[in-house]
Amino acid sequence: MKIDSHLHFWKYHPVKDAWITDDMTVIKKDFMPDDLLPALTNQGFDGGVAVQADQSERENDFLIDLATQYCFIKGVVGWVDLRSPQVESRLDYYSSFSRLKGFRHIVQSEAQDDFLLRSDFCRGIGLLRKYDYTYDVLIYPKHLEHALTFCMEFPDQRFVLDHIAKPPIRTQDYENWERGLQRFKSLDHVYCKIAGLINQADWKSWTIKDFERYISISIDIFGIDRVMFGSDWPVCLVGAAYEQVCHIVSDNTLGLSDSEKLKLWGHNCTQFYELTNQ
Repeated sequence: MKIDSHLHFWKYHPVKDAWITDDMTVIKKDFMPDDLLPALTNQGFDGGVAVQADQSERENDFLIDLATQYCFIKGVVGWVDLRSPQVESRLDYYSSFSRLKGFRHIVQSEAQDDFLLRSDFCRGIGLLRKYDYTYDVLIYPKHLEHALTFCMEFPDQRFVLDHIAKPPIRTQDYENWERGLQRFKSLDHVYCKIAGLINQADWKSWTIKDFERYISISIDIFGIDRVMFGSDWPVCLVGAAYEQVCHIVSDNTLGLSDSEKLKLWGHNCTQFYELTNQ
């Protein structure tokens, strides 16, 4: 299957979605599956994974409901309070929803740079494997050192690094990001989403070549078996249309073999999230 590993859906609310700033006016509205489907189909995708954008269990209900209505939503990455003493009971509850594949926390917005290492949070992470859940790591380059320690603490947990840790593509300042990312090379249980790249670039004057180094470095570090394409739709619309986001990755990976392209564009995501063609 050809799968987009990173999609969002929402009914816009100015308080709930306060992270959408004034310079992102284009996405200050509702975005539902029917809005995406024509572009997704046009680019030959069989489906995608819906990822939480709001840290609430209401978000889980919303995304799971969409997944039951739209068969192209092959999996859901939700949110649960992993710091809660009652987290195991919540994980047990969600284990009955087959489309819910894992969880994410918006760590990039937390005040503590070492939030991932909090004992209460790590206790929650330690319970995910029991229910065969994945975890999406959403961070900035400044968090990479803590993320490395975090991932090494849970060698049997499936992790995926969202948006290649959001390097500063706009300024082409890649050395610190690459240095931090390089240490994940030997961690076979950590995957990487080549997603959300346009959001870190100059939204108004980017070129295909701006992304070449970052995509190449990511594939070199994680290897072709641990990378997956993601659009980050509709957030990507601040700088590019859906098809342009696809071309950014396809045009910068022309040297891959056909089998390697299949891994990048769907196989690895399908395997990581344990998706089924339903």
